[in-house]
Formats: sequence, C-alpha cells, structure tokens
Amino acid sequence: MSLINYYTAEGLAKLNEELDHLKNVERASVSAQIAEARDKGDLSENAEYDAAKEAQGLLELKISKLETIVANARVIDESQLDTSKALILSKVKIKNIANNMVMEYTLVSEKEANLKEKRISVDSPIGKGLLGKSLGEIAEVEVPTGIVKFEIIEISR
Repeated sequence: MSLINYYTAEGLAKLNEELDHLKNVERASVSAQIAEARDKGDLSENAEYDAAKEAQGLLELKISKLETIVANARVIDESQLDTSKALILSKVKIKNIANNMVMEYTLVSEKEANLKEKRISVDSPIGKGLLGKSLGEIAEVEVPTGIVKFEIIEISR
C-alpha cells in the first residue's frame, strides 16, 4: 500500500502547523511536567512522573506519525486536473435519485475531510462511489442501509 497522500496546499499547511505546534509547544510543556514531577522526589512511587513520561511517549509517537505523513504528502496542482470526471479536489453536485435532494461536496483526502465544510473523503463510501464518474452518470453507493443512487449533475474545481 502506498504511503503517499494527496493534499491541497491549504491542507498541507495545516498539517505543518500542527506538527510545528506539537514539536515547539507541546513537547516543551511535557518536558516541564516531567521536570516538575522529578523535583518532587522518589521516582519509584511518583505517579505524576509516570503519567508525564507516558504523555511524552504518546506525544513523540504522534509527532513521528505526523512527520511520516508530511514527508509522504504531495500537493495537488488543481490547474492540471481533468474536470470531465470526479477526482480528488473536484466539487461535485449530486442528486439523490430516491428523494431528489441535491447536495454539493468537494472530494478531498481523508485528513482534510470536514462535513461541515462539505468536504468528504475520497475514501468514504460516497467519495469512492463518485470517483471517476462523469457528468450525468449514476453513482451507486453502498451504505449500511443498502445502495443509494446519485446522479452527477455538475463537476467543477
């Protein structure tokens, strides 16, 4: 499985900001907690010290994972994308065939997905169903309650 993930420039900037915050703010905070707990004496019976060390381990794991994601991230050049098909970063307007409800979503990577902003992951059931479809095509999306059919009525960037 490929580790490469595709992001918008904005999405990658957010990842870098989060990584910077973890390294420069959170790391210093955890180090201060460890130092404070160490100053309280006997480390063998010091629950604060154990908790701070565990928090440090979890933080370092999170930093490591985020560094790997950033190292394997690729920014998508939206100007080079084909607008005839639904691809990552496509803004797709769809109509539910069953109830004629019209929705509009932007297809993004999993890390950038945010339903409030109408940004759905290409790895979600709807995202997978829409990928590669053209204007006017019917996307059959398998959801836990069965199959939902969506007609693609507009694709834009």
